[in-house]
Order: sequence, then structure tokens, then C-alpha cells
Amino acid sequence: MPHEKYVAKLRPGNAFRDWLVDAVGDEIRDDRCKVRVFKLPKASHNVCRYEFDGQDYSVVAKFYAEPTGWKRHYDPQEAMVQEYGTLKAIERIIDIARPIAAEQKFSCALVTEYVKGRPLYDYMKNEDGLYDRLTAVAYTLRRLHDETRTAYLKEEEFSRFHKILDQLRLDRGLREKYDKMLGRWWYSTRIDRSYGCMIHNDCNPVNYLFNRDKIYAIDFESAWNHANCVHDLGVVAAELKYHFGWVKGNDQKAEPYIGHFLWRYSHGQDEFERIAEALPFFMSLGLLRMARLRLGSNRRSYLIRQSKACLKADGLNGYR
Repeated sequence: MPHEKYVAKLRPGNAFRDWLVDAVGDEIRDDRCKVRVFKLPKASHNVCRYEFDGQDYSVVAKFYAEPTGWKRHYDPQEAMVQEYGTLKAIERIIDIARPIAAEQKFSCALVTEYVKGRPLYDYMKNEDGLYDRLTAVAYTLRRLHDETRTAYLKEEEFSRFHKILDQLRLDRGLREKYDKMLGRWWYSTRIDRSYGCMIHNDCNPVNYLFNRDKIYAIDFESAWNHANCVHDLGVVAAELKYHFGWVKGNDQKAEPYIGHFLWRYSHGQDEFERIAEALPFFMSLGLLRMARLRLGSNRRSYLIRQSKACLKADGLNGYR
């Protein structure tokens, strides 16, 4: 994995190493092997890869009791158990990093198999094969959404939108503008659905890995049920819009990729147009999610401007 940092080697007798060996069981041949530890960068918690010497096998541990991102006030044991349960529920539906074990006494460690692959972000940078990769993401999300149908709680979508606005601590005038725009969306039918589903809720382009022609989705810490399927699609679209707009300087280059992605997800023209009508709401939310990160004032301002523009959009322009 790129940019990881070697930090230690664990030997038999180390409590965490011995627990790991017991948890992976028959996946390794030598239960006396040493285990090399590599720290992974840019995660919301301390995350490490553990490589079993001579076994051609690695796992990844996320330590919920060791947060490193903006989110600090939560129950780490509850969060660990929730993601483990989510992974167990969806491993039969889509390809993911297989859950292995969870243990509260080791800083609330959640252990999954290590998946080697190139992230979607790499294909966004060079645009080589990006259409095909977006097709794979669309099909993966479609399977997840179709196989996890639940009741739809529209009020939850608005509650989470307002929560993100609270976290951004916007000035009073700007917040009032958002509240008015959201009020118009609430009374429209554009994000109404007859059913909800489980969503990934963190469709960051680093959370989709490609190994040859196989796609793996990772990091389901934020997944939740009773959501609108367009929520995930909007976050992917927001990532594309931001990448081509801010990083590459031309957000119009994102439009054909977004349209392709929506079309591959949709079952026909009617559904495509319903999704496109709802998309600006969730693109706006996706852009604000990024604005919470420590990206600097210029990028934050750019993301908020784009978010406001999305909420005012008609939802179809550019994607027909």
C-alpha cells in the first residue's frame, strides 16, 4: 500500500500479535511467525496493516478508540460493533475487505483482510479507464442498495444535512440561506422514495479498490439504513465535481463522467431522470462533507459555493 510507514515487528508473546494470529486461524501456516506493522496515513482513526512474515497474508486493524480525524465524540465500542455487524451483513452482497474480528480491549480494534488494489482516485487523476471504473462502482452500489431495501426515512436525510451544516459553523446569514433552500427541497417531491436502503455513505474515491477487474468497497464505518439510494450517487458525483473543478480547473469535465455513472446505475430512462432530479441535493451534501475537512479557507469557500449552486439546480441540466 503506498505511503504506509513501517513502525514495528511483533514477536510471539506480544498480546495483540497472539490475538491476531488466533483470529486469522488457518489463513497462516506458521503460528510462530513474526508480524510486521505498517502505519497507514490519512485515516479517521489509527489504522495499521499487519503482515505475517513468510505467510503472504496481511490484515488491517482500525482502532476506534484512537481517533485522528474531526470526529471525536462517539462511543468507540459501539462504533466498532456496528461496522463489524455491517460488514458481516453485506459480505454476501458485494466484494469487501472480509471482516475477521473485533475486540474492545485492544483500543476497540476492528480487523479485516487486507485488500490490495488501485483506488478509484488513481483513475480520476489520469482518466485512463475511468468510465469503466465508474461503471463498476455503479453496479456495486446498485447491488448494495437493491439487496438491503428498508423503509425510507426522508427526515433522516434532512437531519444529517443540518448536522453537517452545524459542524461547519457557518455565519448566520449563510446558514439562513441554506435553511430556506432546504425548506424548498423538503416540500418538493424530488427526493421522495417508495423505499430506502443501506448506503455506504462514504463514497470517497479511495474507498473503492480495483484488483485486475474486481472491485472492492472498503470502510463502512458510516453506513446506515433507511436512506435514499441517491445519497451515495450524489457523494460520488460531488467527488468528481470537486476533483475536476478544483484539482484540474474545469468542473465541466466532470459532467460526462457523472452522466455515465448515473446511467450505468439506472434501470432505464425514467429512473435515470428521477435520480438526476434528486442528485443536486445529495451533491450539495457531499460537497459540504468535504468542506468539513481541513483543506484551507480557499477550498472551503469553493466547496460551499458549489454546494449552494447544487441546491439551486434543476437536477437535469447536463445529464440528459
